Amino acid sequence: MSHKVPFNDLTFEEFQELAGNEKLSHHEKVGFPNEYREGKEKAIFTDVRSKLGALGKTERTILEIGPGCSQLPMMLVELGRERSHCLHFADSAEMLAHLPDGEGIQKWPGRYPQEMSALFEQLGGRVDVVIAYSVIQYVFSGGNLWDFLDRTLFLLAEGGEILLGDIPNISMRKRFFSSTEGTECHRRYTGRDELPDVRFNQLEGGRMDDSVVMAILARARAQGFHAWVVPQAAELPMANRREDILIRRP
Repeated sequence: MSHKVPFNDLTFEEFQELAGNEKLSHHEKVGFPNEYREGKEKAIFTDVRSKLGALGKTERTILEIGPGCSQLPMMLVELGRERSHCLHFADSAEMLAHLPDGEGIQKWPGRYPQEMSALFEQLGGRVDVVIAYSVIQYVFSGGNLWDFLDRTLFLLAEGGEILLGDIPNISMRKRFFSSTEGTECHRRYTGRDELPDVRFNQLEGGRMDDSVVMAILARARAQGFHAWVVPQAAELPMANRREDILIRRP
């Protein structure tokens, strides 16, 4: 990593600062070390597309929450132009400045959902796809998870889907690093012959775990939506310790 960046527990304001730091790569601006994302974004976008069938259709309304300024939203822009989608991006003005303008693209600067009253008025019940990739953990640690979920569910058209992608589940991480494969992965990464520090039945303040993931499913289902936990494609950089949630309005 070429620059010292605090990648853990970033706040909205810290992401704004990263977006304006021209010394950082586009991976670092969105909170990832280069080695975690370099050369992997095409595979990530392919995985996202495989879970959201409406992206392959035409003239759909798509909202990405917290797109950042990596190549992933750029791939969505390219797809949107090919498929005549109407794209909406909600993020800080600093992040949105890195994304292209043009026909079929509408930007919503500010905090989602707190500062998005106009967005909800315009898009309520009309959105075919919502993407929030590697975003929900920041809502969990620094915002109101249930307000975020409830208001996002309100946006979906019939048949519409939400992908809460790249969720860092500490329970999943512990299960992986307690396995033979996880132990070998840890040794290769650290270069030392030692076991990972894995402790079950321990309070993990501020970290998403199985209980949070299952609670999201339960809340969405109780409000009349289908909801599933879905695995990431095996070739994705953190598929062994991150997972996705797919929600669909019947």
